[in-house]
Amino acid sequence: VDALNIDLKGFSNEFYRYVKGEFDTVKEFIKAAVEHKCHVELTTLVIPTKNDDPEEMEREVEWIASISPEIPLHLSRFFPRYKADDLPPTPAETIYRLKDIAEKKLKYVYTGNL
Repeated sequence: VDALNIDLKGFSNEFYRYVKGEFDTVKEFIKAAVEHKCHVELTTLVIPTKNDDPEEMEREVEWIASISPEIPLHLSRFFPRYKADDLPPTPAETIYRLKDIAEKKLKYVYTGNL
């Protein structure tokens, strides 16, 4: 495998409990992939009231930059669907605010179509 796009769904144990994931396992996998010279890009789906806190994004970006500030980060908007239809869509302004935070430490931050 030469390249991976890994979902870093949020940056707290609380959020990973919400999505029923393993926070430490994801972080370890990201580190291992980078150490093995694989091209790694990360994607965070920003969900209102769940992982849209600017302080959480600061912690996420600090951790990513500690591995490499050249790891691309994609910030995606949430839209209500299926089992998560009780939350509003992520405001574009939230994505832009988090992008500004991420760009302080990371060289490549993308937002896609907003």
